[in-house]
Amino acid sequence: MEENARAEESLPEIAEAGPEPETEESEEELRIGVYVCHCGLNIAQVVDCAAVAEYAATLPDVVVARENMYSCADPGQIQIKEDIAAYGLNRVVVAACSVKMHGPTFMNVCQEAGLNPYLMMMANIREHCSWVHRDAPEGATRKAMEQVKMAVAKVRHAHALHDRYVPVKRAALVIGGGMAGMQAALDMADAGYPVFLVEREPFLGGRAAQLLRTFDHMERMSCLVSPLAMKVLNHPLIRVFTLTEVESISGYVGNFQVRLARRPRYVGESCDACGACAEACPVAVPDPFQVGMAERKAIYLPHPQAAPYLYCVDEEACTRCGACAEACPRSAVDLGMEGGEETVEVGAVVLAVGAQPYRPPEENPWSYDGKSDVFTSLEMERMLHPLGPTGGKPLRRSDGRLPESLAFIQCVGSRDPEGNAWCSRICCMNTIKQALILKALYPSVRIYVYHRDIRAYKKDHEDLYRLARDQGVIFLRAPVREVVPGEGGLVIHAYDEVMRRPVRQEVDMVVLATGMVRQDGVQRLQDMLKVPSSADGFLMEAHPKLRPLETAITGVMLAGSCQFPKDLGDCLLQGSAAAAKCLGILGKEEMRLDAIIAHVNPEKCNGCLVCVKRCPFSAIVTEEAEVEGKKRKRARVIEASCKGCGICAARCKQKAIEARGFSDPEIFSQIDAALEEDPGGKVLALVCHW
Repeated sequence: MEENARAEESLPEIAEAGPEPETEESEEELRIGVYVCHCGLNIAQVVDCAAVAEYAATLPDVVVARENMYSCADPGQIQIKEDIAAYGLNRVVVAACSVKMHGPTFMNVCQEAGLNPYLMMMANIREHCSWVHRDAPEGATRKAMEQVKMAVAKVRHAHALHDRYVPVKRAALVIGGGMAGMQAALDMADAGYPVFLVEREPFLGGRAAQLLRTFDHMERMSCLVSPLAMKVLNHPLIRVFTLTEVESISGYVGNFQVRLARRPRYVGESCDACGACAEACPVAVPDPFQVGMAERKAIYLPHPQAAPYLYCVDEEACTRCGACAEACPRSAVDLGMEGGEETVEVGAVVLAVGAQPYRPPEENPWSYDGKSDVFTSLEMERMLHPLGPTGGKPLRRSDGRLPESLAFIQCVGSRDPEGNAWCSRICCMNTIKQALILKALYPSVRIYVYHRDIRAYKKDHEDLYRLARDQGVIFLRAPVREVVPGEGGLVIHAYDEVMRRPVRQEVDMVVLATGMVRQDGVQRLQDMLKVPSSADGFLMEAHPKLRPLETAITGVMLAGSCQFPKDLGDCLLQGSAAAAKCLGILGKEEMRLDAIIAHVNPEKCNGCLVCVKRCPFSAIVTEEAEVEGKKRKRARVIEASCKGCGICAARCKQKAIEARGFSDPEIFSQIDAALEEDPGGKVLALVCHW
């Protein structure tokens, strides 16, 4: 908590946001206008809008009540502005759709008419009435009246609030040096803003660097990864931090402070990658880039097309024997090299930490053990690669013979109700790509694809599917139950969903089309940034349709497969889109944030600090205050970080915290209005489910 407070002290001050809202009831005469929207037939087909407007006119302090065909359209907006001027309205209630959809619209209308936008209240009679009570129009109309009455009751106690303004650090941080992260960094740098690109591995390119070809047009992946990586490394506005992880992040949109921890490479930039050090090194370990199918030395070049093209030392494997340093002709190896820390200040953050392939557990129904003739799709990808562990000659059985038959098994680690329920999206087309490459290399080998269905969801993908069938690849709609060793190879047990009968087939080799899962180490970033994840473990966007690139934390964007499995094209597309979102922040001198935030009354706060522990956005810090001659801890809200969720106000037993716009008088007045008799002589019951 104290660390948060220290970090917050170093952040820029928030610009003056205007006077504090009045705590006492205003003595001004309340003049409320109510506007009931037909929303075409969305509302009017069920709710009697005229009756709702007539009822609203009878409520206390309502001086005008109207119905509009489309309140959000120009005529509806003009009507509200004219009424504010003509009737001297100082409160407005709009009964229409969701406040998320058109709340900003009507707030702007009020502001343009000279009325504080926070003196406007919406009643959602579309989603809450007409859409859910289509078969009960009379009841829906009564409910709409109740909602309008509650909105009028709340707006009577509303106070003028003022938006906050925060300065913006005009630089960006990209976490993850895969394709999405590099594209985002390059786009922002090309727009003229400094970018810090952080990658925990010693090279750029991420998972794409391990692949041979794309399944869009079958392009060589290296022809896409290497040029992009070199553009990033050579860009004057991009600072690349490899072997680096984010140690801590504090602050808020426009003003993030990020502490980076960089591990030593133990090899200087004078390295010309001659390889003498690796030849001299006596330690060999499994190579993770080759999926453990080959070995590398403790000092190694990450891969033959690595960017940056420098050797590095595996700290865990190195014995510090010094053989590499003695062998290096350029004295580039320094086993005493130390890591370091650096703090950067940025205005926006892009999370592009990627995903990782699903790896079958030790006990699995496919007989996968990393030693037999059962391989994952990533292992097959490396075997197909000319620079892979087999030199591009993948089809050799464990006994050295060329297989006569091979089967791909789809949805391994995906679409499993008892495991990973999601579709990984890339597996079907990746299998088709590999099948086509294998058919070109080994035309005589029989290839089977066991699947539930083939998902070729992009243009040209269906053409590749047809091409694979024309090349002789046999597609069987038969989910596999198990793969077991047989006398001459591997026996597949499946169920043919077309013929509705069990299938038993013996093949020489099996490839498991493994899906994608959440990246290891993401939880640390989530804890720092308070970015939520969905039930599948991937990072969650603010809204799947309206805000698909943003997170719940303003200023933090998502790019690539950290959100859900994506192919290369989608990753690059989202990298550019996330960059565009960040540019919307970096292009401003200051950011405007709404006024719906929490406020602590220090006189009531007793220092229990429950609010500090419960705040999901780390927006409340502790500070010392002098009370009766003694120093006591008190809570204080970091206004720029606060999202106005109200958790702190609900948890505070001293009633020392108020959520502006949702004060006790406003909420209680709504409850009182709801419990009064409605126009039909009935009482609306409020039921809380804890």
